[in-house]
Amino acid sequence: MSVETGEDQYARYCKKVWILYSLLVVVLIVILVTLVASDTEERFFYTVMPAAAAYVFRPTDRFIGKVVLRLFGVEPPAASSEE
Repeated sequence: MSVETGEDQYARYCKKVWILYSLLVVVLIVILVTLVASDTEERFFYTVMPAAAAYVFRPTDRFIGKVVLRLFGVEPPAASSEE
């Protein structure tokens, strides 16, 4: 049985936040393609552009750390070891 350190736990929660972010982007793309786009060219545009914008404007590690703290109550390892 392995013991999970605070760093491992924080990394696991960061992965969960990134998965949540990715799923939100995919849901946005599906909504745009199915409800907004009217022809093939717009479907292609609404498929590619939100994915590119999500990559360019991806959250920083600092923001991800704040979301992990808010959702799961786990602080980053560097912040918790300074106490």
